[in-house]
Amino acid sequence: MAWKNQGGGPWGSGPKGPWGSGPQPTGGGPRPPDLEDLLRRAQDRMQQFLPGGYFSGLGIAVALLAVLAIWGLSGLFRVQPDELGVVLRFGKPERTVGPGLRYHLPFPVETVLLPKALRVSTLNIGFSSEATPRRGGREVPRDIPEESLMLTGDENIVDVQFTVLWRIKPKGAADYLFNIQNPEGSVKAVAESAMREVVGHSNIQGILTNDKDKIQLEVQELMQRVLDGYGSGILVQQLQMGNVNPPNQDVIQSFNDVTNAKTELESLQNQAQTYANQVVPGARGRAAQITQAAEGYKQQAVAEAKGQSARFLKVYEEYKKAPNVTRERIYLETMERVLGGSDKLIYDGGPSGQGVVPYLPLSELTKRQGSQGPTPQQGTGGSR
Repeated sequence: MAWKNQGGGPWGSGPKGPWGSGPQPTGGGPRPPDLEDLLRRAQDRMQQFLPGGYFSGLGIAVALLAVLAIWGLSGLFRVQPDELGVVLRFGKPERTVGPGLRYHLPFPVETVLLPKALRVSTLNIGFSSEATPRRGGREVPRDIPEESLMLTGDENIVDVQFTVLWRIKPKGAADYLFNIQNPEGSVKAVAESAMREVVGHSNIQGILTNDKDKIQLEVQELMQRVLDGYGSGILVQQLQMGNVNPPNQDVIQSFNDVTNAKTELESLQNQAQTYANQVVPGARGRAAQITQAAEGYKQQAVAEAKGQSARFLKVYEEYKKAPNVTRERIYLETMERVLGGSDKLIYDGGPSGQGVVPYLPLSELTKRQGSQGPTPQQGTGGSR
């Protein structure tokens, strides 16, 4: 039905327009556009495009195509860098998509949920950080005793504050959305329960001194097992223990003294171990050297004894063949070995002997001449 501008338009009769203003004068300034005139022109153009009117077959087809185009484009969505897109088909998880511009079938066939699956969340237990106006807006930790006070295995009370870093598993976004109702509350409850269980099996001395790393690892593994049992789709990335103190301030200094003493003891033990590592290998090396020298001497003595025994047996065999000759040869060899390095005088004691016979030690002269070097009268290459 065409718009007919009768009686001042659809807002009633009279010269006033839709905002209560009358007709504008023809002169004296620019005239604002007439809304009714613009609408009428648009209708005329549409009628030219659709000769049969809005309710003709072509008009209905164009309208349906426009609606379908808008409906189809409604499936476009964007996943932010710290998000994962979980596409639901009739309410059931169908697939998980990463960051970027994505598409799903339009509503009501498919919908999408965008959890912050790539962001690491921090959860403090036993304390909270709050911005205080008096401190210039800085975060000031506030103790929460109902969360941090725990009973140890030796029936002591200890104040344990710790922080849990957690995130959604890469393939657990659907479990995170549908298996747990309050993720942060669930992680906090599981963390506090796991810490109480591990602390309940430990002694206060170890908790305050050198068992923190062990306790952190045990609590993290226990939390992960419990959360996996719930099918939560949550990954415990790290657990960090903060302040661990006895609840009574009067005994904190005593425990600190014990901790310092244990630290000093460990330092002295490390120094002693370092000294032992330096001394023991040297002692073992010297012991091995002495053992090897003794073994070598043993083998040498045994070999010499065997050689002398074999030599004696051979001499004895020859002696049995010619006793006189062998006895004479043994005598001469013995005298040569005994008198070979001593000064000698030759005495002729026969009937026609001359007494002491002159003896020229040519071997001694040769040795002395070789030690002194060539004389000046001797040449090095030819005759004088």
